[in-house]
Amino acid sequence: MKLIAYYLPQFHPIPENDLWWGEGFTEWTNTQKARPLYPNHKQPKEPLKNYYYNLMDPSVREWQASLARFYGIYGFCYYHYWFKGKRLLEKPLEAMLQSKTPDFPFCLSWANEPWTRRWDGSNNEVLMHQDYGDEDDWTKHFYELLKVFNDKRYIRIDNKPLFVIYRPGLIPRCEEMLKYWNKLAVQNGLPGIYFVQTLGGFDIPNQAGFEASVEFEPHYTFAHTHTQGLWSKVKKKENEHLVFDYDGAWEMILSRSPHRSGEQILPGAYVNWDNTPRRGYKGQSCIGSSPEKFAYYLSRQIERADKVYGSSFLFVNAWNEWAEGTYLEPDKDHGFAYLEAVRTALLNYAP
Repeated sequence: MKLIAYYLPQFHPIPENDLWWGEGFTEWTNTQKARPLYPNHKQPKEPLKNYYYNLMDPSVREWQASLARFYGIYGFCYYHYWFKGKRLLEKPLEAMLQSKTPDFPFCLSWANEPWTRRWDGSNNEVLMHQDYGDEDDWTKHFYELLKVFNDKRYIRIDNKPLFVIYRPGLIPRCEEMLKYWNKLAVQNGLPGIYFVQTLGGFDIPNQAGFEASVEFEPHYTFAHTHTQGLWSKVKKKENEHLVFDYDGAWEMILSRSPHRSGEQILPGAYVNWDNTPRRGYKGQSCIGSSPEKFAYYLSRQIERADKVYGSSFLFVNAWNEWAEGTYLEPDKDHGFAYLEAVRTALLNYAP
């Protein structure tokens, strides 16, 4: 079983974030300013030994890969930000490609939503618009991706580079674009691209051109499962905050049918969830999580991935989403316990 953990590259300053959020902004900025909103709400989340790293330091990337490999993570899925030729947060990946280190498998997920001040991909308070352009723009984007696809570390299925698209429903000529990219891929010596659409917390159209879909948790469960009884509200003065039950969300994930529209489904898992560092009371957080529970639920999902989904891949949200409260990296509250949970889960299921 190959566990792939989503990887956020927003742990280094960039000019755009300096302009939008203040000089020196990184994801740590949101994480460090967080405060508890209700009793027993653990905020801020703090990395073990105050390791507030900068991803432009190659020793950080090597540390992450070594840690992930040791505890059983197969690879990282880097978020890729492309806005009609404009890239954001690309420097850690570029540095990894140029240095050829660390020697650790990876793939890309195109996070193709607009960037907004609300951190929700909506069309309100947009900081960076998304425009998909035409064939000329698709060509430019493809050849940028080709440099990445040709790296020997890039994850492949059926010898095709695995490429996830987060919101294909937002792309006006998506099927046409995918066909065009596959044509260019063949012209450049690849057998094609293994396109995967994300099943997340949004409407999912019947979109042709994808070989598989990946469950992005817990968002897919929130939006596409009957969740009555899962949520409750915490009120403080005029503020109201939504919380959900960790066990309840996981049981919904584990009881879901793997069948959707006939395509291959790549199952998902989540470590935890708490995006209040980004959104305050307007965010959501979960109650009842623990490393022991995560090990148990991940064990069951690994078994389902094999026996029910027929998939050798399972995507975990996430490696380092600190401001969304879902991360495997060691912190002051649990040390390495969530990483130990990954290893436990893999050992618990040995077909």
